[in-house]
Amino acid sequence: MFRTRSEGILKSTSYTSLDFRRRPFASSAQETGFREIRESCSGVNAVGRKEMRAPKFVGSVALCLWSVMAFAQETMDDAFLDDLLKSPDSSQEAEGPPPESTARSQDTVTAPASAPASSPQDAAGELETLPVESADVPLPALTPSKRAPNQPRIEEIVVTAQKRAESIQDTPISMAAFDAEMLEQRGISGIDDLQGNVPGLNVLAFPTQASTLRLFIRGIGLNESQVTQDPAVGIYMDGVYIARSAGLALDVTDLERIEVLRGPQGTLYGRNTTGGAVNLISKKPDPDAFAMHFSGTLGDRDLGSFKGTINMPLSDDAAVKFGVMMKRQNGYVENTGPGGDFGDRQSLGFRFDARWLPEDWLKIDYGFDFTDISLYSQMIQAVLRPESDKGSANLIREFGELNTVYSPHRLDKLATGLPMEESGTRIQGHALILTVPMDDHELKYIGAYRSLLDHYYTDLGGGAGSTEFRLDSNRYDGPAARAAFGGPSPLVVPTIDQSQWSHELQLSGAAFDESLRYIIGAFYFTEEATDLSPYALQATAALLPAQADALYRLFPDLVNQVASLAGPRVVIFNQRESGAENSAFAAFGQGTWTPDWLDQKLHLTAGFRHSRDKREAWKSYRLDTYLEVNLNGLGLARLLQSAPPFDHVGGSRAYDNNSYTLIAAYDLSPEANIYAKYVTGYRSGGFNTRDPQLDGNSGPASDGTDYGFGFVDGFAPEDLAAAEIGIKSDLLDGRLRVNADLFNTDLKNMQTNFLIAGTLGDTKARNAGHARLRGFELELIAAVTDWLRLSAEYSYLDARVLEVIDANGNNVADQYPFPSAPKHSGVAAADITLQESAWGVLRGTVNYSYTGWTAGGGLPGREDLSYIPSFGIVNARLGLSDVQFRRGSANFALFVQNLLDEEYITTTIPTLPHADRAVFWGEPRMIGAEVTYTW
Repeated sequence: MFRTRSEGILKSTSYTSLDFRRRPFASSAQETGFREIRESCSGVNAVGRKEMRAPKFVGSVALCLWSVMAFAQETMDDAFLDDLLKSPDSSQEAEGPPPESTARSQDTVTAPASAPASSPQDAAGELETLPVESADVPLPALTPSKRAPNQPRIEEIVVTAQKRAESIQDTPISMAAFDAEMLEQRGISGIDDLQGNVPGLNVLAFPTQASTLRLFIRGIGLNESQVTQDPAVGIYMDGVYIARSAGLALDVTDLERIEVLRGPQGTLYGRNTTGGAVNLISKKPDPDAFAMHFSGTLGDRDLGSFKGTINMPLSDDAAVKFGVMMKRQNGYVENTGPGGDFGDRQSLGFRFDARWLPEDWLKIDYGFDFTDISLYSQMIQAVLRPESDKGSANLIREFGELNTVYSPHRLDKLATGLPMEESGTRIQGHALILTVPMDDHELKYIGAYRSLLDHYYTDLGGGAGSTEFRLDSNRYDGPAARAAFGGPSPLVVPTIDQSQWSHELQLSGAAFDESLRYIIGAFYFTEEATDLSPYALQATAALLPAQADALYRLFPDLVNQVASLAGPRVVIFNQRESGAENSAFAAFGQGTWTPDWLDQKLHLTAGFRHSRDKREAWKSYRLDTYLEVNLNGLGLARLLQSAPPFDHVGGSRAYDNNSYTLIAAYDLSPEANIYAKYVTGYRSGGFNTRDPQLDGNSGPASDGTDYGFGFVDGFAPEDLAAAEIGIKSDLLDGRLRVNADLFNTDLKNMQTNFLIAGTLGDTKARNAGHARLRGFELELIAAVTDWLRLSAEYSYLDARVLEVIDANGNNVADQYPFPSAPKHSGVAAADITLQESAWGVLRGTVNYSYTGWTAGGGLPGREDLSYIPSFGIVNARLGLSDVQFRRGSANFALFVQNLLDEEYITTTIPTLPHADRAVFWGEPRMIGAEVTYTW
């Protein structure tokens, strides 16, 4: 397996030179062009940071990029470019014999038959090398496969899932990978676009934070967005761990590859990867060639986006790359009330990368990324009218329905009674990677700093446009506000402020005549985060005397006093502020041994990781409920009830964990292998900031249950052990790929968040039980002809909670279904090359994704309120690619998402006071056009 397909990947490759500084301009026009570029791009720096979304700034960026492209097209003639791109030693190379080329085996990296050929005779069937560069390990130049002309073949993808470059078929991990071409064909530009493209992976937006994503792989994930609780799917950008799920709904410029790893990755990736991991790998600067890539998209709902990257060599051993991304699109639900429309969104992103090879023994990579997102949250749509319940939510439950729009179908228009305020996310990150090659070994350091500022305005009032019922954080001026604040309550936009440092040191390589490949390392991580939600208006409802029975049962004397007065209202104010300081250390190692016996077909892998986490958290909390009346202009308010408050109380916990990996893989042939693995992992413990109780001595909660724990008690890590067997095979001379796996996952000390009945969002979190997840995954890819490729992927998941012990010692597991764990999910696609000509390649792609019935979360025992029905989505794309223009090529495409305009639900909330079932709908049909140019 490893010696036939991946042997050459670990070898380094040399770079030719490209040096603008040492070569004189060939003409005055070229010198003038460079001067014009400097003048055009100076306007970008002149715009202040606060004006980054202003038309002036967008225009400055566009003018700068246009100047660069115009200069390249108009002033660099063919002779100048030929000289510029020529290697310094090309003259000597031309005089001698060409270097000997090693023939590749039949399972090497090749491109489709549609790739341009070197001669008309070869154009029909000859394949070109598919260039795939690892972000971690330099890849060799590969030569075309020796195979029969006109024979189609499935492309190979090189991945770095095991911290080394190897074929995806040689990696004993159930995974999906998308190279740059596949990302373009499927319209994937970020993590949220993976939804529907990877069976077994669910990507959901958080209900009140549209830029926050919740990821589940094989049914394991996290529904919460608190800074004191960690996700179960790890996100990595060029090897850097991203701790928070806020701000993940963003487009990434110049992606080379996305890898989705299913199942626990405890040894090499560490904590919080019990569900799996997602690797985002960006393209690195290339000292060998000046290059540009631009793309623009227009579509429905005023969609407009632009991406551009420029790769600029500085010398023989240094290069930089600049990237910019701008996108704007209106939402699909019109707000007929004041403020912005629901779902309106615009984003701006930059990326800068630099690579420097000062010596043969050192490579330095630096990357900086910045993203600014502005948006208006979606309005959740009420579906079912509320039932009666107990607790503070019931004070307004029976009256909110008078001001709410109910419909089981997606509505095009809703209204907010108060101005819809803007939400936004600002993210930036720095990464430094130092690589020291040492013969058969490599030493690598990855250091990074990232920061996040996320503010999210919330309005869950129901969409009727009336202010008689409110559930938001906007201003409120009434007797209750004057009693609580001495004046109107302020507009509050809750804010998450987070920063993190991470350091990782790796030593990898091969020993004992390459029979042992290993990696050892250490990892250190620190994080500080706050989630600030100062006093905010949480809910108000008009209280009509004839409908006051719920309030009467709680406060009969008070209701009798005010029942005859005009305009009685219930007003609830809520305060939550929290923060966390986390640190983690780990030491790890993993090795793969290929013994001489069994013809070197057996590969044994063992890995171990020791981790230590320390977590500190604090919280402030207050909940006040008022009854207010207005009589002849006189406003009166009385405090009905107040939850026991606490101010900046905290707790701390520390955890140790040992995780390990055992894998046995066997090569059935050079094209097929089987593997069996046993892996353990864990998710960090934490604290629940939505817990209204301080500790175990706080007494019964508002639902009357004495849970025996509170915020400061926290909860312990969640432990997981998984067994998996699989096969990866390329059959019929590489025309048919069949990959399959079976898995069984045992989850102990399961972290469970559940709602306290009758509240407006208070929850309890604990290590409540034991769960088991079983299933299988199947992937089929067929290169049927040189013009037709078919693929199908399917995931089956049986996720069951076996034990949840309540406060009375009873097993109530049947009330806790796995959220976001559909039993059936799949993707099918057809890729058809319709015509090849001198004008380019006409190609069509159609794919269908299916997600089965899914249990929601939040309210134990009420799947009927939180479930998500099954749905299927059809996407299509028709493109003309490889249209030659000067020294570059252009691609043109028309695409449609959700071709059949399917109405489907992405998220449900069963806990609102005015609706027992409320939903967020998925996007309707969207048609667009895209143009890209590469030079």
